[in-house]
Parts: sequence; structure tokens; C-alpha cells
Amino acid sequence: MSYYDEKYTELSELLNKIEKEKQYLEALIEKNETDKEAIIQMSKERQVGFPWLGAAYEEFFKLQDKELVDFLKYKKHPAIAASETVKATNKLRREAVRDKKIAEYLVEYYESICPFLLDLKEEVVDLKEEEKEMLSEYTEEELRDSATKYLTKEEFRKLPTVEKNQMALDRYWKRPKSKWHIGRCYERYVGFLFEEKGYDVEYIGIFKGLEDLGRDLICRNKKEHIVIQCKYWAKFRTIYEKHIFQFFGTVFKYKDDNPSVKVRGMFYATTKLSGLAKRFGQELKMEIIDNQEFNKDYPCIKCNVSRKSNNKIYHLPFDQQYDKTKIEPERDEFYCKTVKEAENAGFRRAFKYSGLSRDSKKI
Repeated sequence: MSYYDEKYTELSELLNKIEKEKQYLEALIEKNETDKEAIIQMSKERQVGFPWLGAAYEEFFKLQDKELVDFLKYKKHPAIAASETVKATNKLRREAVRDKKIAEYLVEYYESICPFLLDLKEEVVDLKEEEKEMLSEYTEEELRDSATKYLTKEEFRKLPTVEKNQMALDRYWKRPKSKWHIGRCYERYVGFLFEEKGYDVEYIGIFKGLEDLGRDLICRNKKEHIVIQCKYWAKFRTIYEKHIFQFFGTVFKYKDDNPSVKVRGMFYATTKLSGLAKRFGQELKMEIIDNQEFNKDYPCIKCNVSRKSNNKIYHLPFDQQYDKTKIEPERDEFYCKTVKEAENAGFRRAFKYSGLSRDSKKI
């Protein structure tokens, strides 16, 4: 057996062993959740080996590629140029495979020690073929109106304004959404509940994303500031004490930055908390509201009066300026459930494309 054959066999056995160990760890995690911390620690101890494992994959493919290059170079009718091209191309491929493997190991490691990262994985909802075809029927100008995502060309062009916009809103709520999008909607809903109580609500999570430090909402009035984290999770998932610890840290930081203000933390979740998580919340004086349903039937239309022109404009949840629009009841601004309510109160939808004028609006 040649040197390369020996190395090839040795690396093949090593990679098989690594794959079996990975499968064993995955089975162990599935079998017993209580062993998870031990697995995380094991992963932590092995992180120093990630680059080496990536290099092992690179060496493995290098040996495979050498066989092909040698065949082209030393066959009865050698293809020297082809062998050099294959050699150069495969070198780039091996480097890409190595980097990909290292990245995969690091991502898995980070997710194991920071579970909240799993919530940030965007679930892309692909447009169905018929929806893509439907959008292709619109002009570029019409596509500037977000309602086109929810209406056919005939509906968009022929229906009266109230019926058209209400239909788009109804379909918006029925259409599947990514984790990120539904989480954003849940933050809007919880924020609305506090606006109704008279709080001035700052939507930190929506605007700052990863920089929100776990503070999705800051609700303020003259007496206090409330720091709120919202978790829109499936019912079968459980929130554990580590999530409460993380939230406590960000509330503590906010208190430290605002020493003259009364601050309290509230944790809203659509699912349940473990018993220990609830006890920790009580000890840390965190207010826990679990199993808080998301009521999609809440008044989500924002009726706003422009400060510059005093125009009365309403915004639907999929409109561009929706999250930037602040509702101030003292200026006769309000939330409502239906487009008809907004139109009857003298509000019109914000124009999204230049071809639509005040005179062209259907009634």
C-alpha cells in the first residue's frame, strides 16, 4: 500500500469516527434534555479543534483530487494542461470546503452556548409560482404599493378603495410569515396594549434588531419605565431560566443607565416557562406574562395626522411608514380595526406611487 493510500485510509477512518461521534451526541441530546449542559461543555472544550477538523477535510479531498490529477498526467495519452486546470480548480474547492466546515462548527458551537441565536434564523417564505406570476402582471409603478403583494391585477385596479385595501389587509394576516416577521407583529401587539394604557412606547426591537440588547419595547409614562422582552414561540417550546437571566442583565443595565427613574422588567411569551424559570423571575423581580396569545384581530390600522400638512392618513401593517408612525391620541390620532372606519373618519391611505393622485382614488 502506497503512502497516499495509507493516508487516505487513515483520514477516511478519522472522518467516519467524527461523524459517528456527532451522531452519538445528537442522539444523546434528543434522549435526555438534562444532559444538554454537559454536551455544551464538551462542545466548548473541543472548539479549539474546529480549524484542525476543517483542515482534515481539506486533506481528505486533496488526496482524492491527486488521484484524478495523476491519472490525467500519467495516462497513456497525457492531458497535462487539463491536469493543471483540475489541480488549480480543486485547490479552490478544497479551500472553500475547509472554510465551510469551520463555519459550520463555529455556528453550531455558538448556538449551543447562546440558544437565543436560534430565534434569529430567518425562515424564508418563498413566493409560490402563481404569486410570482401575479406580481409580474403589475407595472413597476404599481408595485410600489405593497397591496399588490396580496391582490390580483383585476382586484387592485378595479375594486373600490375600501374593499381593495381591506382585502389586502385580510390576506396579509392569513398569509404565512417568517419567524422574524411574526415576532415583529407580536412586538407591535404588546406595544399596542401599553399604548392603550397611556404609555409612550418605543419599539426598540423593530428598529435596532440585533442591537436591541433584548429590550424589544421601552414603555414610559411619568411614573416609570418598563423594559419588555417579547417571545413569540411555538406552544411546544419551553422558556428556561437562562432566558430570564439574560433579560435580567439587560434590565439591570437600563436601570444603571437611568438611576433617577423607576424601572421594571416584563417578559411576555406566547408559550410557557419552566417552573424554575418562573421562580427565578420572582426572585429577580421580573414580571412574567406567559401563554399570552397574539390576538390578530386587534385594531392594527394607524390613523395619523401629518404635522406638516395636517393631512389625515392611515397606515396598514405592510405599509412602508407603519412602524415609524406614532399615534398621539391628543392630536385625534387613533388605531382602528377596519379600512372603512378609517375612511369614514376622513383618513386616506398613504400614497405609495406617483401615478395615484387624490382625484384618482376610487370611492
